Amino acid sequence: MYLRRRIPVVRAFHHCHFIPEAPADPRALAAAIRSSASLRSLKPLHAAALRHHPSDLLLSSALASRYSLLGSRRRALHLLSDAAADADAHLLTSRDAFLWNALIRGLADAGANDRVVALYRRMRELARPDKFTFPPLLKACALLGDLEEGVKVHGDAAYLGLDSDIFVRNSLIAMYGKGGHLDTARQLFDEMPERNVVTWTTMIGALVQNGHSKEALALFHRMLEERVRPNRATFLTVIPCVSSFDDATALHKSIIRHRLESEVSVQNAIVGMYARCGEIKRARKMFDEIYNKDLASWSSMIEAYAQKDMLEEALKLFGNMGLLGIVPDRVTLLGVLRACSNSTLASLRHVQLIHGYVIRSSLVENVMVETAVIDSYVKRGSISTASRIFDRMQERNLVTWSTMISGYGMHGKGKEALELFNHMNGLLKPDHISFVSVLSACSHAGLVYEGWQCFNSITTEFGLVPRTEHYACMVDLLGRAGKLEEARGFIERMPIKPDCSVWGSLLGACRIHPDAQIAEWAANSLFELDPENPGRYALLSNIYTSLGKIEEAHRIRITMRKRGVKKTSGYSVVELKNKLYKFLVGDRSNPQSDLIYRELEKLIDRIKAAGYVPNTNFSLHDVEEETKEKSLYAHSEKLAIVFGLINSRPGSTIRIHKNLRICGDCHTATKYISEVTKREIVMRDSHRFHHFREGVCSCGDYW
Repeated sequence: MYLRRRIPVVRAFHHCHFIPEAPADPRALAAAIRSSASLRSLKPLHAAALRHHPSDLLLSSALASRYSLLGSRRRALHLLSDAAADADAHLLTSRDAFLWNALIRGLADAGANDRVVALYRRMRELARPDKFTFPPLLKACALLGDLEEGVKVHGDAAYLGLDSDIFVRNSLIAMYGKGGHLDTARQLFDEMPERNVVTWTTMIGALVQNGHSKEALALFHRMLEERVRPNRATFLTVIPCVSSFDDATALHKSIIRHRLESEVSVQNAIVGMYARCGEIKRARKMFDEIYNKDLASWSSMIEAYAQKDMLEEALKLFGNMGLLGIVPDRVTLLGVLRACSNSTLASLRHVQLIHGYVIRSSLVENVMVETAVIDSYVKRGSISTASRIFDRMQERNLVTWSTMISGYGMHGKGKEALELFNHMNGLLKPDHISFVSVLSACSHAGLVYEGWQCFNSITTEFGLVPRTEHYACMVDLLGRAGKLEEARGFIERMPIKPDCSVWGSLLGACRIHPDAQIAEWAANSLFELDPENPGRYALLSNIYTSLGKIEEAHRIRITMRKRGVKKTSGYSVVELKNKLYKFLVGDRSNPQSDLIYRELEKLIDRIKAAGYVPNTNFSLHDVEEETKEKSLYAHSEKLAIVFGLINSRPGSTIRIHKNLRICGDCHTATKYISEVTKREIVMRDSHRFHHFREGVCSCGDYW
């Protein structure tokens, strides 16, 4: 019996006087099943099917599809497994395509894609597929990523003369688009004499999936010109393409014109669209106007705040969810954790609080959430906690491994990163991101030989093609090691055109090992590719200054003024008693400023006695007047450290976040400060973490 093993508590439904009697006719019952809006309304229909039609495979398929769509895939798969087992003998002799199609669609809706393909192979031996066979089958091939099987299915459809059917053709476009064969998908689209809204939406989606947002938006406008009315799915597909405010407002007007502005899913997408365009206030206004907010509404707004580095607002919204009794899901927690990872205003305490919530929830063993927790601890300076969580995980994916490898690299633990990468190789095949993580770790640790081995293995051992980010890592590795000429030759031999990351790595290396000629070569390429980036000009100016080329440095600053390029202001944030305090260079806004500067003078005297010599020539920031010793003392890093020292208990760790790269003089001074005060100082700059302890930095002065 197809339905006999599920829902053991059927009797309960007989006594539910508030639930209408389910229809006994199989067709009417199937229609009621397909239109049920909740699991609560579906269960009595399941009970009716069990009572009146326990051997009906079509009802089993309809129930499985509905259970799957309502979020209960496990129940759907169990139901279909029973149906397939009991019907096996009948299927083996049946030539009824309708029967096969019902089970194929049910399995596809339940996500059992491998079983869909296997069932189709059995069907081909006995029954003739029709136009209803191919859409769920092609969808299964696409989700499996099995384009080879999909091409064979396409051949079957063409042989049967069904590949021109609009529903089959739509499914073919979707499959080829998902498989990255955009040319084939577009050819199928262009050849169609008739297209419906699903056709247009599918082709737009294929363009979006393959990173062709402009073409997708253009196709949407062409769709409107041909008077094809877009539906909810169309707008949900095209909204992610929008990145400018003008396009966003135009699309919003189109949504209103087509009377879809009250759809909650569309409203949620609009929130994200305005946030991507930098219109965070408009996104919040849209969020506030959503009458029936669902969980996705809250997640969309939290993610919008996370993208804009608005931690306080994201956490406040997360707290409001709790007050309203709304239980966050995986997506919501990922948004909050992303905000904690990316924000300069996040503290370790913030991460600990969210981690505590994850532990108390049912998502503690979700690999994506646990990976995000690891990343948050890494970004907040607690590599030991991140490592413990990683070691306890029951399941890890490539992102998890790469996150931990990258974390070790950021914290100056290059050998640990390399060991973990080698361990991963025995379990999983590395991808491009994994190689970026380990190459970056080798660069930060000065592991030149090991870095070359990893880079060469990308092609020779794993059959991948190096990307620009891998070349940038190698330039950084060679440059940090002082091998500037070797780095120059490496760039000249690159089989692909160097981008900003490659040239930026070389220019950054010239800051460590000053070389005016190579620096100018790299800077000129950067000015062509990225003329509005102030960091490039400041870096070249600092290189000239360190080489004593004052006139050249002054010329760069004049160029910046002429081009309207403004330098990024540096600041440091110190974490103290679960609060964050921000300092600028020469800052006197803090109520304790007088005390801070008095203690700073005493501290400078102490570290000078220990051997500190101010470096007035080396400063990462492009600050024109910082040529005297006293100006170095007012750097934001030093002010933040002193504030932390006078407001924390002896022996406690001081945690600081710098928005730019730490300056050379501050790096040297902080080593001496950690020695004379017997304090550990953890400082995160724009590139990595520095753990200062007993006069030594974890970077080994290799940064």
